[in-house]
Amino acid sequence: MQNEAVTSYLSLGSNLGDRAGNLLMAVRGLLEASVEVCKLSGIYETDAVDMGEAPPFLNLVAEVRTVNVTPTQMMARLLRIEYLLGRTEKSMKRPRTIDLDIIFFGERVMDTPFLTLPHPRMHLRRFVLAPLAEIAPHVIHPVLHRPIADLLAETSDMSSVTRWNPAGAVQKTSGIG
Repeated sequence: MQNEAVTSYLSLGSNLGDRAGNLLMAVRGLLEASVEVCKLSGIYETDAVDMGEAPPFLNLVAEVRTVNVTPTQMMARLLRIEYLLGRTEKSMKRPRTIDLDIIFFGERVMDTPFLTLPHPRMHLRRFVLAPLAEIAPHVIHPVLHRPIADLLAETSDMSSVTRWNPAGAVQKTSGIG
């Protein structure tokens, strides 16, 4: 693994507190954890999928690069950032200050009790696919062997995903670009 550089994609989301500030602090946490942030999507306001009446999320996707880091080490770094930003439990279906997930770690495919790659539900979630398609529409899903733009165009998820504007106006997105 010596000097092995890997490009990965991470999903960042927040629906509690200063949502935009939480995303910014998470990106800062990535930089402090020696993760090179190459690209960031725009920020999208999205429904809290499968969470009942929970407040909406702000979501973005980051393209990152690491050298000599395993997927498990990357996940450990993400969990530490979540903890430092006030997330104390990793249960699904609850509001959270920050949620960090690995979508893809290079082309790695793995399934362990700690981590599944690629993210097992990413292709079913517009809130992941829309920002990912913005920065990486031609990346191929390593299991489904389909480009992200196609997965977004074909998703049955009709939840609301709108480009967030901090001035208050939002712009609807219908897919990529």
